[in-house]
Amino acid sequence: MHAIVISRPGGPEVLQLAHRDTPPPGPGQVQVQVLAAGVNRPDVLLRQGKYGGAGDVTGTVPGLEIAGVVSQVGEGVTRWQVGDEVCALLAAGGYAEYAVVDARHCLPVPAGWRMTEAASLPETVFTVWHNVFQRGALQPGETLLVHGGSSGIGVTAIQLARLRGATVYATAGSEEKCRACEALGAARCFNYHTEDFEAGLREQGVDVVLDMIGGDYTAKNLRLLKDDGRLVFINAMKGGTAEFSALEVMRRRLTITGSTLRPRSADFKAALAAEVEHHVWPLLVNKQFKPVLFRKFALPEAELAHRLLESSAHIGKIVLRVNR
Repeated sequence: MHAIVISRPGGPEVLQLAHRDTPPPGPGQVQVQVLAAGVNRPDVLLRQGKYGGAGDVTGTVPGLEIAGVVSQVGEGVTRWQVGDEVCALLAAGGYAEYAVVDARHCLPVPAGWRMTEAASLPETVFTVWHNVFQRGALQPGETLLVHGGSSGIGVTAIQLARLRGATVYATAGSEEKCRACEALGAARCFNYHTEDFEAGLREQGVDVVLDMIGGDYTAKNLRLLKDDGRLVFINAMKGGTAEFSALEVMRRRLTITGSTLRPRSADFKAALAAEVEHHVWPLLVNKQFKPVLFRKFALPEAELAHRLLESSAHIGKIVLRVNR
């Protein structure tokens, strides 16, 4: 089969099209003929050799989320059969014509969704559900602030939080991106190049912050939180260190938490998939949640897809088309 491999840690140019043996499914696994694969920030970190716990990434096939058709079923799998259309979460291996997946990490492609749309779901929806609704415990009637609102994670968080009865605010890097966030349901989006989100939200405060920025945003986020508020980290693009008052965290009973999805156990991801299917999938089938695709690339164009992702010029998801 054809696959994109990381020839060595480095820039987008290290992504090379190569031949690899087609992997057979083991017990509890399914083999999927990949028709589309999502492109995500963790793929960039993996390519750079900076993803914690990944080890030597030379020869690794990146790709955390796919959509396609089940082509083989491993021993013990009862839910899926050859020909079923699924989307799935992977630890790696999505940028390829075939991928092997834990059967419990697959979900059905929502009725009426294209494969490229379905491939934009698993990594972002799983991440948002775990961090906003499980770790962040966002409740109906509360307020969520989403940094990077026009990213794949951002557009997912805005829509899901609004659909579950929360008021959402966001930050983004241009007026076009801000208007896109507001069209998806954000009550207000702040252009961080021209506006101070802390000043704009200081009077009302927020209950939960979903932050992928870190650095000097950390103290601002904590100051914005209401008593018993929750700050949830999913990345730290401006750096992982920050200065803040621990006494203030204690006085106002604030919670600082965060997570990365890739290194979590297979059992954890299976339980998360089941919860996502129960709570989120009906919203997708009923078209209450909509995919936001910015651009599609062919599999050999993975380098270009990564360059676009790193430019932050996109709104929503970037997807690779495979086996087309």
